[in-house]
Amino acid sequence: MDGWTQTMSAGPLLGIAAAAVLLLLILIIKFKVHAFLALIVISLLTAFATNIPFAAIVPTMIESFGGTLGAVALLVGLGAMLGKLVEHSGGARVLADKMIELFGERRAPFALGIASLLMGFPIFFDAGLIVMLPIIFAVARRLGGPILLYAMPAAAAFSVMHVFLPPHPGPVTASELYEANLGLLMLTGVIIAFPMWWVSGYMWGKFVAKRYPFPLEKGLFGEVKEEEITNPPTVGTVIFMLTLPLILIFMNTGLDFLRSLGAVDSDQGWFQLMRAMGSTPVALLISTLVAMLVLGHRRGMGGNALEKVLDSALAPICSVVLITGAGGMFGGVLRASGIGDALSNSLSDLGLPIIFAAYVIAVIMRLAQGSATVALVTAAGLMAPAVIGADFSAMQVVAITVATAAGSVFAGHVNDSGFWLVGRLLGMDVKTTLKTWTVQQALESLVGFVFAYLIFMLF
Repeated sequence: MDGWTQTMSAGPLLGIAAAAVLLLLILIIKFKVHAFLALIVISLLTAFATNIPFAAIVPTMIESFGGTLGAVALLVGLGAMLGKLVEHSGGARVLADKMIELFGERRAPFALGIASLLMGFPIFFDAGLIVMLPIIFAVARRLGGPILLYAMPAAAAFSVMHVFLPPHPGPVTASELYEANLGLLMLTGVIIAFPMWWVSGYMWGKFVAKRYPFPLEKGLFGEVKEEEITNPPTVGTVIFMLTLPLILIFMNTGLDFLRSLGAVDSDQGWFQLMRAMGSTPVALLISTLVAMLVLGHRRGMGGNALEKVLDSALAPICSVVLITGAGGMFGGVLRASGIGDALSNSLSDLGLPIIFAAYVIAVIMRLAQGSATVALVTAAGLMAPAVIGADFSAMQVVAITVATAAGSVFAGHVNDSGFWLVGRLLGMDVKTTLKTWTVQQALESLVGFVFAYLIFMLF
């Protein structure tokens, strides 16, 4: 699309985006069109409506689909294999029983959420959820009851940590644009993470579990009968298998954090090698290979049997991967249409206090094009000159960074690939995902902004 410039203003583009979302929901909810087909059709119609050059429409769709699919397919595929090994070996049940023994049945959702908060410090949202799912499903099967009671606190915990805490890329990027103190940002994030999660994850999870009390059906990893489990692993072995990818990924994010502080030279070969080893796909690959040895071969599972177990992990995730990729395609077409640039130009002078303007811009960008990262980077880029040029204290700059991050997570819906990932992994239809996950994201955003504003006013 070199040389092409969008001539439509922000108003018509926003109207097209809203109409596309509405039509997509009608197709899926009312006419029961498969989400994968509906997303492709709406992406194509949106490309035509926004005047993307005809010759660039299909390449744009394929590129945005492939970009999302490349990351998601590796992550979900390897994560599903790792989860299947943990589940099939009896490890998930062993760990679930231990958690219930330690915390009790009533505190199981709280314990899963706290564990996810700790795991979410080094690991990205989607990767953390995939790794944690076999334990969530095992606890849900063991105790019965609504799956959202156990899954929502965990998913929300990963979201809170991913959005608000360094060394995750979103808050690190925003801190660099705003010239915020990264240490203060991390300390602030650690302090506010628990109350944000408690309101938007734990309490919300209890509420939606009562409103939508559907139980776990088959789940992503199937169900292993008690008689099929021989020589289950110890709790320590299971914890090692779950923390191995976390350790590797933390090496990646930790090195990037040190790079942002100027403590290490990113041009060094060792730095690049260690970061590659700690990238999410490679970390999950290493963990899966180790699990094949520790949970498979050493427990008497032969080559053919192990291959069948791993192969059985892939069939249930095909729909998840394709629909998530199509969701990324829809968001990619919206971004290619120039809606982000048009909105950023029209929103650059809102006349609002800076902390409110940063939040509002991030919210609008999030709703319009789906990507939280794009929303965060765009809002921070627009507001950075005003923030840097003003006489704010170090804590006030941190508060503005938190406010921008809060805006970027607001109400993820059908143009966000993460929406489809969560909905399909938990077996929810679109309407239920909108009423549970989309609202959770909006609640998380609002609670985050309240904390940001209080910090801004007090310091």
